[in-house]
Parts: sequence; C-alpha cells; structure tokens
Amino acid sequence: PPRACDTYWSEFWHCKSLVNRFHHYYTYGTTPSCHQWKEDYYNCREWEKSRSTETKEALQRSERKRVAEQKNFDPVWELRCEPPKDWNLPLNQDNTEDS
Repeated sequence: PPRACDTYWSEFWHCKSLVNRFHHYYTYGTTPSCHQWKEDYYNCREWEKSRSTETKEALQRSERKRVAEQKNFDPVWELRCEPPKDWNLPLNQDNTEDS
C-alpha cells in the first residue's frame, strides 16, 4: 500500500478529534468527513491479509484523489524566478511614518 496502515488509522483519529473538527468548522463552515480515512484503513488491512488487487487499486485511487485535491490549491506566495534588481542596496530606514 502507499502508506502504512497505522498511518490511515492515525489520520482517521486526527480527523475525528475535537480540535480538528472545531478548526475545520471555523475555517470551512462544515464538519470534516472522516469516512475515507477509515475506509482506507480497512482496505489497507484487507490488502495485508489477502493481497487482493481490488483493495490495492482502491487504496491507489484514494491516494491519487488526495494528491489531485492538493494540487487544486494555489500557493500563498507568488514564486519568482530571479531576485529583485535592487536586492543588494541598503534599506531606506530613514523613511518612517509617524502619525
């Protein structure tokens, strides 16, 4: 499997924690859905027991979906290709604004 089975279980319990639920509700206005973590855990355990291709494919689909969802978010900072032209000039510290 892509991850250790205990990792799925830890993610499930983190998702169900009161702190995470509060944070998710405050941020998004809804409670988080933890069902996929639990399902992935059971699929992982099943794969360890039987090595069936169906459960392995289910885990891989779930991981691919997670990676695709992470790529939907734009970075907070705009990355630049080169430093600013005046990066080595001294800072203008005399320009203070006293209101």
